[in-house]
Amino acid sequence: MPRADPTRRPDVATRSWASAAVRRFAAATNLLVAARRFRLVGGDPRDRRALHELLTALGARAAADHEPVDQLWCLGEPDEGTAAVEREADRPRGATLVVIDAGRHLPAVDEDAFGPVTFARPGVLAVPMLSDDVFLVSTGRDPEDDPAADARLRWARRSMPVSRAVAGELRDGGLLRGTRISVAMVLEPKTAVLSLLLRDAGAEVVVYAHADETDDAVADALRRAGLPVFAESTATLARQKELALAMLDTRPHILLDDGAHLIRLAHQERQDLLPTMLGAAEETTSGLRPLRVMASRGDLGIPVVAVNDARTKTFFDNRYGTGQSTVFAVLDLVDGLTSGARPELPGPTPPVPDRRASGGPAVPVGRGSAVVAGFGHVGEGVALVLRALGFSVTVAETDPVRALQALFAGYSVAPLVDAVREAELVMSATGVPDTISLDVLRACAPDAVVAVAGGVDQEVALDAALAAGATMSTVGRKAERLTFPGAASGPLVLDRGGCINITAAEGNPVEIMDLSFAAQLGAVRMLLEHGDELERAVVPIDPAVDEATARAALAAFGTQAEPPGRVASQPADREPDVRTSRFGDPA
Repeated sequence: MPRADPTRRPDVATRSWASAAVRRFAAATNLLVAARRFRLVGGDPRDRRALHELLTALGARAAADHEPVDQLWCLGEPDEGTAAVEREADRPRGATLVVIDAGRHLPAVDEDAFGPVTFARPGVLAVPMLSDDVFLVSTGRDPEDDPAADARLRWARRSMPVSRAVAGELRDGGLLRGTRISVAMVLEPKTAVLSLLLRDAGAEVVVYAHADETDDAVADALRRAGLPVFAESTATLARQKELALAMLDTRPHILLDDGAHLIRLAHQERQDLLPTMLGAAEETTSGLRPLRVMASRGDLGIPVVAVNDARTKTFFDNRYGTGQSTVFAVLDLVDGLTSGARPELPGPTPPVPDRRASGGPAVPVGRGSAVVAGFGHVGEGVALVLRALGFSVTVAETDPVRALQALFAGYSVAPLVDAVREAELVMSATGVPDTISLDVLRACAPDAVVAVAGGVDQEVALDAALAAGATMSTVGRKAERLTFPGAASGPLVLDRGGCINITAAEGNPVEIMDLSFAAQLGAVRMLLEHGDELERAVVPIDPAVDEATARAALAAFGTQAEPPGRVASQPADREPDVRTSRFGDPA
């Protein structure tokens, strides 16, 4: 893209429009922005620049003229957009093209030009007359309010090539026959696909999910497919425990967990199950912490593979997936507030005419300030997305090395209780209870938005705040104002500090969970092949799983790694010469 005149930089309203367009694309598709090749077609140069800057800041890459694209963003006249779609649709079978109609005031793509269209999932149109691999998304209207679980499962499956490949290897090897596997994770389309892939590979699969992490339509789709599902979105705490114990009573050989709640429950109330288990796999940082304590005390009765520590999980799921999905979910919730309750943030939709089917005009926005508590991989991702969207970001981190890393990455660094005083958005990314403590909540600026990326119980210390006399009043969907005695106003807490991308959105993007679930499948293979040999402890995932997952993902993204370097010839029974030759040949 040619260098633009800096004095012609897009204004605040244009940048906010670009933010809203990208967020609507993500909400409709549940797809990733980072690592995707894109092309912009038509429209006002300033609109194109704003969109180009945002997409590249989020990790996408503008395609060269000779390259195929993953995402075609159309901004101009329908004839121009239609011609571009027809050019880009000429591609190998299986290479998905998502066309985004990002016309700011009027449609930029004529949907009728390609013949009949069908819904691939809510908000996404398939174009069978053009290609089985071309899909249309409009950022000018909201996705249909339709669970459409079967369609969402099909959409997720087509975007999970790495997991499909690994599951195919397990199926072909016959390793899973007769193995009972329980999947205790957020129950949404991607987890459902993982469960079905395990079933199709020969395992007997049962599924559990906490009430606030259950999509009932997806649960019903799995039941129709023949899988026992122990999950209800309306379940009380007592009912959730009943469902969890019933799932454990199916006596799984392998347990795939998220948060280690089921692993810990088995140790607490189903200890007779442990000797018959090959082991478990845990995919979260917060879940591994208690398991490592149990192992240090000698209380862990099974091997647990630390899937969270797989590089193809942590470097991508925690950073890019959680970063995109949590920040987008927060701004989407803020966008839905009434004008009197909505803070002025860079992300919400600007007060310009748009083509949404619902929702009123937003208030004008300015450059916002945000605080990120914690600068692990999740905090890095959250800070990256916030900065891309125009926020000035301050990081609060108790680890001085990580705090220094944040400083070198270009962020301000300050103690949390000081940083929140002027912040418009506060996001916790620690997975540690009481991060947003009572003192921090008291220090928050009035109308500041407080949310959690990931999350454990009481990461926002609401119980302490209520015990101190604070009150909570609903101001919008999953948004409550916390007001302390004697204060006229207070911060807005989203979803009571819950895991915002799960309870208010559709979780991490499909391509990200494809990587994480491929690592889960690699952990399953480890337990099947070596479970009896593994120590009853938290064990690292085999590095070969990371390498195989990454190479398969590179192929799916249309590229490949440098081949391994040729190893210099060296007799196997002889150690290499370690003497220095810097000062001439060794004597």
